[in-house]
Amino acid sequence: LQSPVAVVGATTWGTTLAVLAARDGAPVRLLCRTSDEADALRRAGEHSRRLPGVPFPETLSVEHGPAKALSDTNLVIVAVPSDRFRQNVGRIAKYVPKEAVILSVTKGLELPAGLRMSEVWSQEMPQHPPGRFSVLSGPNLAGEVIAGKPAVTVVAASAETSRSLVQEALMSPAFRIYTSDDVVGVEMGGALKNIIALAAGIADGMEVGDNAKAALVTRGLNEIGRLGIAAGAQLMTFAGLAGLGDVMATCSSPLSRNRRVGEELARGRQLPDILTDMGAVAEGINTTVAALEIAERLDVDMPITRLMSQVLFEGLPAAECIPTLMERPPRSEW
Repeated sequence: LQSPVAVVGATTWGTTLAVLAARDGAPVRLLCRTSDEADALRRAGEHSRRLPGVPFPETLSVEHGPAKALSDTNLVIVAVPSDRFRQNVGRIAKYVPKEAVILSVTKGLELPAGLRMSEVWSQEMPQHPPGRFSVLSGPNLAGEVIAGKPAVTVVAASAETSRSLVQEALMSPAFRIYTSDDVVGVEMGGALKNIIALAAGIADGMEVGDNAKAALVTRGLNEIGRLGIAAGAQLMTFAGLAGLGDVMATCSSPLSRNRRVGEELARGRQLPDILTDMGAVAEGINTTVAALEIAERLDVDMPITRLMSQVLFEGLPAAECIPTLMERPPRSEW
């Protein structure tokens, strides 16, 4: 018999991964935030708000209590926004089996210090073996993945056994998983690309053309790569699925929340109104603040990120972003 997989967080991505694992026949337990949410999902047999029309497989159960959800699991997937990650880890910490591999699929950084999710977890669960913490990131738009369209991602962990366990639990003919030992790079790529998606959305909204958008995204990838390497990541990770791959998907797809926020800002809408209408988290907003905190600490220049901060929090008109970048002093590309 397969060991149960626990998914913490009935978010869009968390529910998607829970359904994927259950479709392959694994017993899956989806841990909800409240008993009311759990009851609603059980009655509907689907997540009507996040994934309407996607029925839960028979092997997927919906839980509210962490003790029951995490009992005897060998894989615990944490799929909550970065600003609620620490709270959720605290909720489940004492119930996670010592042998279990923990998989973060959160693409964000914790404020105010800009901590990665693996750093948050190590603070909250210092007794859990570091090699059993893993992260997953890549060009994985949930709407396409749940529809069965081909997608590829990467899982990173310091221990090869942890990487292999995630591969075995989640890989399917339509969802291919590569492995990496660069936890820092995969986490940083997944979080920081959301900032570049905000900028790409502004470029789309301003209709500056494909040349300008391509340049913006390329320079953005250069920028997040510099910060990632300064933080201890490997260069090649940013040329892979967690870097270039995720940047391409997030900066071009109409399904990308962060790109959509940038596009709406370029059209003159106010950020609170945009977020209210979306009804979902756009991680790039908080990540912009966190990235600048890390950049200052590590002395890394991040002009695109700095501009996004000025647009989001200081009232800079989105229309001024591209001209500001074009008028920077001359320099070499590298």
